[in-house]
Amino acid sequence: MKLTFNKTYALFFLIILILEIGIATYFNSGFVRYTLGDYLVVILIYCFFKSFLKVNPIALAIAVLCFAYAIEFGQYYNILETFGLHHNYWAVVILGSHFSVSDLLAYTLGMSTFLIIDITRLNYE
Repeated sequence: MKLTFNKTYALFFLIILILEIGIATYFNSGFVRYTLGDYLVVILIYCFFKSFLKVNPIALAIAVLCFAYAIEFGQYYNILETFGLHHNYWAVVILGSHFSVSDLLAYTLGMSTFLIIDITRLNYE
């Protein structure tokens, strides 16, 4: 792992961040809000770290997925209530409030898709 700056991943991060903010702002329900948003969020996190770190893409993808799964299972165990954050709007928006197996699938598909693109097209070296 090496500290560096990569403009390509930083640009992907910014574009996906804008998309995620748009989704959170303009979509209150449905496929775009609940599935596409989850699909993109793991790519967002992955690109953030790839913007600053030269790291093995598979290792990073696994770490991002573990993080996303941990957040999702935190929802299953009502982690927001445990920490008294269930009434905090931003905590609910960022961390979510309801466990869903379909979210785990969206995370997995999003990370798998981008990992394939990264390894085959973006020359992750």
